[in-house]
Amino acid sequence: MRVLVTGGSGFIGSNFIRYVLTEHPDDRIVNLDKLTYAGNPANLADFEHDARYAFVHGDIADAELVGDVARGVDAIVNFAAPSHVDRSILDADEFLRTNVLGVRVLLDAVRTLGVPRLLHVSTDEVYGSIATGAATEASPLRPSNPYSAAKAGGDLLALAYWNTHGVPVVVTRSSNNFGPYQYPEKLIPLFITNALESQPLPVYGDGLQVRDWIYVLDNCAAIDLVLRAGRDGEVYNIAGGHEVANATVTREILRWLGKPESLIQMVADRPGHDRRYALDATKLARLGWAPRYPFASALESTVRWYREHDAWWRPLKSGDFRAYYARQYGRR
Repeated sequence: MRVLVTGGSGFIGSNFIRYVLTEHPDDRIVNLDKLTYAGNPANLADFEHDARYAFVHGDIADAELVGDVARGVDAIVNFAAPSHVDRSILDADEFLRTNVLGVRVLLDAVRTLGVPRLLHVSTDEVYGSIATGAATEASPLRPSNPYSAAKAGGDLLALAYWNTHGVPVVVTRSSNNFGPYQYPEKLIPLFITNALESQPLPVYGDGLQVRDWIYVLDNCAAIDLVLRAGRDGEVYNIAGGHEVANATVTREILRWLGKPESLIQMVADRPGHDRRYALDATKLARLGWAPRYPFASALESTVRWYREHDAWWRPLKSGDFRAYYARQYGRR
């Protein structure tokens, strides 16, 4: 299979490329990435000279470029998306441009070129906060911040192209990912790297917001399965099955690193902060998928990875990152 991966230099995208080239050694990957702040060429540096892998620097909203790189591929997997809620609250423009208009460009390319499949990667956040139970693929979309609203827009557009034009699309919605190569603005890598530097760990509100955590390689395996076995026009939830409060994750990180809980800094809650996310992944289980990595051991492995790869993350936490961090959490 020849696959165009968009946003493949980011966290989940780069892990997916590694997964595919390991599990399907005859596959070929073209990685189209704009290389915004969270797109890091270092994530795939060891594949730079692999004949099965090619990198193209570009934007999914560039219709001419997308048409060129998508020609002749067997599938497109779309990871391209700014994804940090805090940044979307500060400025939603890029989120709408990539997560909605960029998705339209991909859909038009699939339709025009006859690409056999587009897998659009989405998030559990489109369902909004779930007080009890878990969201199924048929649950209403109730996004509560600009990031999740933009993702919901892309999802609906993809499904509309299936219904209107018969464009062969599938959508995956996964719970909170964590693991190697995650840009250190998200909770787990931010808190690990801050703790390693003995810096405060800013916990929003009371810290009791609950997230269902999934190790990134479990998510990659699920996406790969849906890519090859999912049905056109369908949505598939991908759940880790590990609901944990943010405060608990924070304490576990400090425990693994042998750092004091005095590093926890309670800060004002984020506007529109969802209380709980939960997904029902029964539909995906029918395809034969189940998560393989228990939360506790996967978190320990992730902590170890960041501790052993400070040459990867330290350059990312300088300059613009520190200025953003100071603005976001009121630190000067």
